[in-house]
Amino acid sequence: MKKFLIVGNWKMNLNVHEASILVKRLDDHIKIQRNVEVVIAPNLLVLQPISREIDKRKFKLAAQNAYFVDEGAYTGEVSFTMLRHLVDYALVGHSERRIYFNESLETIRDKVAAAVRNDIKPILCVGETAQEKKDNETKRVLHDQVTTALSNLTPEEVENVVIAYEPVWAISTFGGDRPAQPEEIKSAIDWIRSIIRDLYGHSIAKDQTVIYGASVEPEFVGEILGLDGVDGLLPGAASLNYAKFTKIVEAAAKVSR
Repeated sequence: MKKFLIVGNWKMNLNVHEASILVKRLDDHIKIQRNVEVVIAPNLLVLQPISREIDKRKFKLAAQNAYFVDEGAYTGEVSFTMLRHLVDYALVGHSERRIYFNESLETIRDKVAAAVRNDIKPILCVGETAQEKKDNETKRVLHDQVTTALSNLTPEEVENVVIAYEPVWAISTFGGDRPAQPEEIKSAIDWIRSIIRDLYGHSIAKDQTVIYGASVEPEFVGEILGLDGVDGLLPGAASLNYAKFTKIVEAAAKVSR
C-alpha cells in the first residue's frame, strides 16, 4: 500500500472561532486513515488553540510561514524555534510568499535550514510562472529553486524535506485558466526527482516525498495520485470546505488501497 500526504493550506482565513468550527467538522467527517497522513496549516494566530483541539491520531499541524533567525530583535516575526513541538511541518517558499513578499531563493534556503534544525519538516514549494512556462524555462526554474533551497542540508536532512510542485500558471489566484494536465504534473515531478538524484543519489531521490498543489479539487485526486512519483497533495481553497477536504482525503485513501 502506498502512503499519501494531504496538506490543507488555510492561507489567511478564519479567526479562532471559525477555525475551531472547521476542525470540529473535519473531525466528525474524516476517519483515521492508515495510509493517509492529513496535515492542516492554519494561520499563526490559531495554531496554538487548534493544537489543543485536534485529534492527533487524525491530524498533524503545519505552519504557513516562519522567520529563519531563531531569536532576536525582529519585531513582528515568529521563528521556527518558537514553533518547535507545536507543528510537525512548515510551508516554505509558497508561491504567494515568493510573489507577494519577494522571498528570494536565498531566503527560502535559510528558512528550509531553520526548519530542519528545529526538527520541523519543511514543505518546500516550487513551481514556474505562466511566462516561465511559455519561455520553456520550467526545468531551469525548478532546478534553481530546488538546488538552492537544499544547498545547506546534508543528504540525511534532505530526506526529511517534502517537495511540493505547485505550477503558478495553474493557480486560480494568479489567473490560471486551466488545471495542470497529468502529463505536465508527471513531467515536472520526474524532473524534480532527477535533480535530487543528481545531487544526492538514486536512493534518496526514490524515497523523497514529492506532492502536487495547484487548484486541487476532489474530482482530480484519483488521476493525480495515480501518477507514478506523486506522494500527496497540497489543496488550498478546497481545504476550507470540510466536505471537499473530506472527499480529497477519502479519495487518497481509496487510491492507496
